Amino acid sequence: MTSHEQVIGIERGHPAQVSGASPRVGVAATAAAASASVSTSASSAARRWLSPRKLAALALPLAILLLWQVMVNLGVYSRSQLPAPLDVVAAFRELADYGQLWPNVAASLKRVAIGFGFGAAVAIVVGLAVGASKTVEAIVAPTLQAIRAVPSLAWVPLLVLWLGIGEGPKLTLIGIGAFFPIVTALVAGVRGIDRKLIEVGRAYGLSGLSLVREVMLPAALPSLFTGLRLGLAQSWLFLVAAELIGASRGLGFLLIDAQNTGRADIIVLSIVLLALIGKSTDWLLARLEKRTLRWADTFRG
Repeated sequence: MTSHEQVIGIERGHPAQVSGASPRVGVAATAAAASASVSTSASSAARRWLSPRKLAALALPLAILLLWQVMVNLGVYSRSQLPAPLDVVAAFRELADYGQLWPNVAASLKRVAIGFGFGAAVAIVVGLAVGASKTVEAIVAPTLQAIRAVPSLAWVPLLVLWLGIGEGPKLTLIGIGAFFPIVTALVAGVRGIDRKLIEVGRAYGLSGLSLVREVMLPAALPSLFTGLRLGLAQSWLFLVAAELIGASRGLGFLLIDAQNTGRADIIVLSIVLLALIGKSTDWLLARLEKRTLRWADTFRG
């Protein structure tokens, strides 16, 4: 086959029949392309994780860690009061080796997940009702505002009397912590909806629950996610108070037990774990918010 015929064959969609060509050439080219694609994606991921903003986020934690170590070295506090960072790492390994770490972490995660889910579900219903109706607001809002001012520890004796010392009062207390930030943010979001959107919805025949579902809830989603993130943070805050109620597992229990036994390293470890796990769950919720609200054209700084 002449070179002219080969060109015509390629243009007509026929496979090129080049004399002397080997199938290994095509395999090698494909492998090279795949390797280049993998290396490109890896380099882009590295650039994303090593971006100036990501590195700047590590500056403050590293500064705190450095100040912590300096204070230990200068003897500002004794190691029984402020253990060194390596002592905390050693406590982590000790608890992990004895099988006491992950069961406590899992117990706290489970409580926060259930309590937060329950509190968020009730808060969304109440928030939409209060935001959509002046009548419901007049009946419900004053009582909610009064209850919101009650400190978390004040609920503990009452919940023990009502629900005993099982999981019920713990989950209820965490749910209470999640409830109020979500309600407050959602009511503000519903009341901040453009009146024209409501009028358009009514012009299309929407009313009552259909109007809430099709117009109010989607328009209030940014405020709802703000409330969900605040409610999740409150759930972790209320967790320690909840695990005062006869708990035998959990990070709050680990914290109190370390206080009773004078283990400052485990106290600091519990605080660090609460901070890291709380931040991780907030990051997951922020990712969900970003995917859900990708249609929103908002200022991002």
